[in-house]
Amino acid sequence: MDSQNTDGKPPVKSQEDLRAHFGQVSPLAEKKVLNHLDKFCRDFIALSPFLIIATSDGKGHADASPRGDAPGFVSVIDNKTLLIPDRRGNNRVDTFGNILASPGVGLIFLVPGINETLRVNGRAEISQEPDLLTPLTVQNVTPIIGVKVHVDETYFHCGKALMRSKLWNPATQVERHSFPTLGRIIAEQTAAVEVDVAEKAMEEAYRTRLY
Repeated sequence: MDSQNTDGKPPVKSQEDLRAHFGQVSPLAEKKVLNHLDKFCRDFIALSPFLIIATSDGKGHADASPRGDAPGFVSVIDNKTLLIPDRRGNNRVDTFGNILASPGVGLIFLVPGINETLRVNGRAEISQEPDLLTPLTVQNVTPIIGVKVHVDETYFHCGKALMRSKLWNPATQVERHSFPTLGRIIAEQTAAVEVDVAEKAMEEAYRTRLY
């Protein structure tokens, strides 16, 4: 194997190699990182109906999980603390298990129509505090557990990735019928249930068990 890439730079195998390959961070990119949630961060979170939370079990096994609800579903307790309510899911509880093993988390908040995203990194804990969870009741269902995130750093990420992907462009949306339903996928991947049974179960879950 060649010791250098086609651009003449050595293979990236260390932090020093990274800087040699990419160059130094711009002063503005460094200064934009905050250790708290300012007005712009709080307003963006209030508009956001969707986030991705990344966790790890501390042994190098990582997981990223989606969370979504009506805009503002994430509670901003103060300028250093967030609370993400837990809604009904598949009970795999990968995120909660990882947090028990290793509290470090990374969040990305998205707002439909806005190409920029908000990144939040910090330490998480499991919350079962009724006074914090009760205000997050939806359709008469009160969450009994959630993820409380203590903010270490937060910053807005430029919109290049979403612009390149055209994520919010209606013209690029995939027709739903062009890809198999989740019921069919699970049935064929597991060979544990008939396709029609799995599809009916998923339809029922989507219709009656969102909360």
